Amino acid sequence: MGANSSSISDLPKNEYLKKLSGTESISENDPFWNQLFSFSFPAPTSSTELKLLEEATVSVCKSLVENNPRTGNLGALTKVFLSRTRELRLSAECQNHIFIWQTHNALFIICCLLKVFICEMSEEELQLHFMYEEKSPGSYSSHSEDLLEELLCSLVQLITDTPLLDITYEISVEAISAMVVFLSCQLFHKEVLRQSISHKYLMQGPCLPYTSKLVKTLLYNFIRQEKPPPPGSHVFPPQSDGGGLLYGLASGVATGLWTVFTLGGTSSKAAASPELTSPLANQSLLLLLVLVNLTDAPDTPNPYRQAVTSFKNTQDSSPVPSSIPHAFQINFNSLYTALCEQQASDQATLLLYTLLHQNSNVRTYMLARTDMENLVLPILEILYHVEERNSHHVYMALIILLILTEDDGFNRSIHEVILKNITWYSERVLTEISLGSLLILVVIRTIQYNMTRTRDKYLHTNCLAALANMSAQFRSLHQYAAQRIISLFSLLSKKHNKALEQATQSLRGPLSSSDGPLPDYAQDLSVIEEVIRMMLEIINSCLTNSLHHNPNLVYALLYKRDLFEQFRTHPSFQDIMQNIDLVISFFSSRLLQAGAELSVERVLEIIKQGVVALPKDRLKKFPELKFKYVEEEQPEEFFIPYVWSLVYNSAVGLYWNPQDIQLFAMDPD
Repeated sequence: MGANSSSISDLPKNEYLKKLSGTESISENDPFWNQLFSFSFPAPTSSTELKLLEEATVSVCKSLVENNPRTGNLGALTKVFLSRTRELRLSAECQNHIFIWQTHNALFIICCLLKVFICEMSEEELQLHFMYEEKSPGSYSSHSEDLLEELLCSLVQLITDTPLLDITYEISVEAISAMVVFLSCQLFHKEVLRQSISHKYLMQGPCLPYTSKLVKTLLYNFIRQEKPPPPGSHVFPPQSDGGGLLYGLASGVATGLWTVFTLGGTSSKAAASPELTSPLANQSLLLLLVLVNLTDAPDTPNPYRQAVTSFKNTQDSSPVPSSIPHAFQINFNSLYTALCEQQASDQATLLLYTLLHQNSNVRTYMLARTDMENLVLPILEILYHVEERNSHHVYMALIILLILTEDDGFNRSIHEVILKNITWYSERVLTEISLGSLLILVVIRTIQYNMTRTRDKYLHTNCLAALANMSAQFRSLHQYAAQRIISLFSLLSKKHNKALEQATQSLRGPLSSSDGPLPDYAQDLSVIEEVIRMMLEIINSCLTNSLHHNPNLVYALLYKRDLFEQFRTHPSFQDIMQNIDLVISFFSSRLLQAGAELSVERVLEIIKQGVVALPKDRLKKFPELKFKYVEEEQPEEFFIPYVWSLVYNSAVGLYWNPQDIQLFAMDPD
């Protein structure tokens, strides 16, 4: 690189990189390093340029792989960087712009080389390359210290200990990116890695004491959403006399580097995060998710998961039990606000899921909030725009709702929150509606979308489980929400009749072997009947527990009473139909007594009066509907590929050749 570099295409011919990767050993004290670290080519701002950088780096790496066992230049480069990091904090305090700029460039070079090395070789080979040192003829020894572990620990310390200033923002982002690269060996394995040298470094040895500090720093980076300094203004103050060659170079590279940050990385990835305003927050969250989802070592649980699942609110003064390792405190109010504001991104939704599911302190705090609409509305908006979201994001949003609806207090409170003018809900103008009714509308819409498009039983199950959990606490359902509940049942009824007709026709045909799989229509019929049963249980639960609060649901039932006739004697639904049939019969009788040509208002008035007269002991009691989210066995088989697909699509300034990646197909769905 060096002062003469002007473009990515020139890198393979660059004299400094040729020397680094060549046959000549370079001493740690050689002035060469200062020249190497003073490069000023414009940083890549598109996927094409990042690919060019990757290709240019590969050519340099091939020479370095061949020559490094004799020269030890990779180790020398690493040692120079490590020596600089020890002075980084002081340099930041003293505003030593040149030193910080060059140290960033050193890390950038290491990161580029490391990414290619990890792609091209095993971790054991990589470790050896960091241990080689200059050899004299007849010498066969390699360095005894583990530079790779020292480099990783240095990155952890850089992230946790370097004060975040305009002049250190860039190197902080680069250090986090380098840690992501360190762990990217997972991308090049089809199976989930359960043992890894990089995992061992992070879970044992000198990195371990920094666990809680690192997790806390990454969380606060996410919470604060610090934007990068304005291009060209963060590294060097204006110079009255032009500032000389190095200041000019620094200004040039600063402008180029901040272009990639403000544009959100590659053009293809920018689409995944169009409003990325904080590269530091984005990279921090991605690294945190990677760390939390590392598999446990055979004899050591993942300390980063332990830290994320046990941290407490800064306002919680109760002592932390000694049995809880890596515990720390963080401001829950700030965390809640950030989570509410950032739900448009997959990674923020995944973090919310992780905290709600695994950290009881966070879950208790969130369920006690009096402004839950700030959290629930962004989740509902994800589900409402299901066509535009990948399936994993939709699943995470649904599971979050399921976890929330496990709490009866939540189910009651959402019907007390009145919303006005929900602009993103376009099916109908909703000038005023409760949060609970809106939640029902969006979940039912998701079910209907799934029935006509993806036909995913798992998605159906989670949607219905959330509705079932809420059903006993349905309160003052909006007229439209009540209509949609019955409309969904109508749609299911039509599908049931169609599937039943296909089954009847098939029985008239030749009999097939009983050993084969069930035909599609039989499977469809079975699934539809399960869903119908669930919907009847949800309606029954509402009628049994909160009939007097829901005249609009009774009205909708009466309006579509013919729908339920065919299920009265069906053996799969006969028991659950008793209460629904009783309610329909009771109120139909009262309407007949009131005469014909009744207005909507008069019908609702009769329903409200009838609720008081209906003998409650005539309604059969059923077990309470309660569904609890249970994570599947070996969840890492889902979450690790998912997290790395987020890294691939969302990381700023990182590019991997899709042909090299083996962990997942290059469609994150």
